[in-house]
Amino acid sequence: MKNESLRINTAEGALRGAIDEGIFVFKGIPYAAPPVGALRWRAPRPAAPWSEVRDATQWGNASWQLREHCVLAGGGDPGNISEDCLYLNVWSPDIEPSSPLPVMVWIHGGGFVLGAGSLPPYNGKALAARGVVVVTLNYRLGHLGFFAHPALDAEFPPGEAVNNFALLDQIAALQWVQRNIASFGGDRRNVTLFGESSGGRSVLSLFASPLAAGLFHKGIVQSAYSLPDKKRDEALSNGVAVAHHLGLKKASADDLRALPAEHFCSLPSQLGNGPVAIAGDRVLPKPVVEVFAAARQHRYPLMIGYNSDEGSVLDYFGIDPATTITRLRQRRPLLLKLIKSLYDEHDDRRLGRKVARDIAFGTITWLAVQAQHRRGVPGWRYYFDYVSENTRDLCPDGSWHGNEIPYVMETMTAENPQIAEREYSAGDRAFARRISEYWLRFAQDATEFSHQLNGETTWPAWHPGADVTLRFGVKGEAAVVLQHRFMRMRLRLLRLLMRAMVKLH
Repeated sequence: MKNESLRINTAEGALRGAIDEGIFVFKGIPYAAPPVGALRWRAPRPAAPWSEVRDATQWGNASWQLREHCVLAGGGDPGNISEDCLYLNVWSPDIEPSSPLPVMVWIHGGGFVLGAGSLPPYNGKALAARGVVVVTLNYRLGHLGFFAHPALDAEFPPGEAVNNFALLDQIAALQWVQRNIASFGGDRRNVTLFGESSGGRSVLSLFASPLAAGLFHKGIVQSAYSLPDKKRDEALSNGVAVAHHLGLKKASADDLRALPAEHFCSLPSQLGNGPVAIAGDRVLPKPVVEVFAAARQHRYPLMIGYNSDEGSVLDYFGIDPATTITRLRQRRPLLLKLIKSLYDEHDDRRLGRKVARDIAFGTITWLAVQAQHRRGVPGWRYYFDYVSENTRDLCPDGSWHGNEIPYVMETMTAENPQIAEREYSAGDRAFARRISEYWLRFAQDATEFSHQLNGETTWPAWHPGADVTLRFGVKGEAAVVLQHRFMRMRLRLLRLLMRAMVKLH
């Protein structure tokens, strides 16, 4: 494949990118200053301008993480790992279009501890070839991205503390898009955020953050989870415990910033900060679930859904879903009887997997579309239940967590270590084309006044009366069909029971 070079000007300086099969590609663009040294655990600062043409043909560094975990579960090898990680990538089909193109900004998942915008499943070339500008980004992960400690809080005026540095990175990347995306042919007035897992949770967090207002215009949330955000007092206690574990009994801010970044990747699990943000700082004043429950999110269109076997994540964490059912049987037999009445399932493993899926991933979709309706802006709910033709024996319970990504982004050639040597078929690729069309239509057409998304099946926005869900796949087979009141009673009940169930689990 022959790559031709290309020069483009941004607010910070000129870039030299490449042309890959007709798509303009720019990699490793700094969107903020390196958050290193004195800038660790501070809001991202502007990137220093440059005078010479900067090479933008190599990926930027990924945030500190455990490489082997990312290879196994995060989508591939993240490449160079460094605390200097605030870089983004752009794919554009036309840098001088007759009218500006829709922009789609991808926020990668990985539990806020793994991942990078450069991973093969997130390559933006295929979507860009269909008429959008795609941006992927890296942001601070783990304790570098989410951290609270009294010594750091003391640097802020009262009530102004920042703990969600990763969310501020994402906001800084959106500010870069507003400054520069026109140079790549993009429309800064039509920016869609989309992401999966913790990336989807990030989209919901930005819907809830006052600091993100006006920087994007709509969001797509894939397989976000319903877990509560960490409370700030808990995060502060965790930060003190982390410092003690690393030998700092009375840590100053300078002491904390002098710790090697890699030390934060090898902490015991009880000192982890979980796959959620910290509620109560200036970036996220209220928990995401609370904001949506009160319908106080930004008034932007939202598309949200989850997969038929989200319970697959339990395998990664070594959790036996049958154990949860056993505990319910022992401690809450009447509750178990009520839950079983909603599921035509008598095997404890399968029942536990489905309950985990619906309570951890389904309830947030139900809450979000209700909140959109109450806010007076459209929301669309989907359910992904397609399994690639050559992996149906591996996936008897449905589509795994994250399995929709290569269909959405049409990255069917990307390697997935979990299904090595199970190539995607022509049928899989054809179905991917049908699915990604809805993501593109949303990015191109959805506004706060939309009542439907057009496509092979017209998809009405959700409202309580019709309660329509669009199914991508049915029992693993290719289909795009509307379903009314899909899992309605089940999700209503589980939403009410969510706190008790999460505590029990």
